[in-house]
Amino acid sequence: MPKEISQRRDLMREQLAHQAAKLMAEDGITDHAFAKRKAARQLGASDTQHLPSNNEIDVALHSFRQLFQSETHPRILRELREDALSYMLQLSDFHPYLTGSVLSGSAGNQSDINLMLFSDDEKAVLLFLLKHKIDFESGEWRVKISGHEELVPSYALTGASGTQIHIIVLPENARFSGSRHPETHADITAVKALLTD
Repeated sequence: MPKEISQRRDLMREQLAHQAAKLMAEDGITDHAFAKRKAARQLGASDTQHLPSNNEIDVALHSFRQLFQSETHPRILRELREDALSYMLQLSDFHPYLTGSVLSGSAGNQSDINLMLFSDDEKAVLLFLLKHKIDFESGEWRVKISGHEELVPSYALTGASGTQIHIIVLPENARFSGSRHPETHADITAVKALLTD
């Protein structure tokens, strides 16, 4: 591919990432794919196959929040992380990990909290939620575990502040698979450390 075409595609990809980030920050869009498509339409590139990755959008979103939301964003992020920690402490028997935008720092007002729990007893988390009279909707989530796709239980809760909390329950052995990385998965200790910084 000629260098000039490659540079044009990279520039378009960068513009799409920044436009998608702006939409997510200002309009409260939380779905990366939807933000990409809307950004492509707005920039007159709805037929492009050269869309930015979610990671590229998150980098652009960090930049946008630092430039344009530096006064409000830190408070919003702190409140979301405090909510997450509160649920993690409540669910500590299931070795919770925080993932997603609340951990990465790109979360905004409309963002949800994503937690991973671990238990070989599929009903244990369900029974815990029922016992503690926590309202939830149950479902299933498709994940890759040790190279195989599996359906695992998922639960959607609404926190006292109105924030959505999404929980997936993985088998215990997935906890030791080596796929937990500090930048993408934070346990209770790591979330406490984030809140102390």
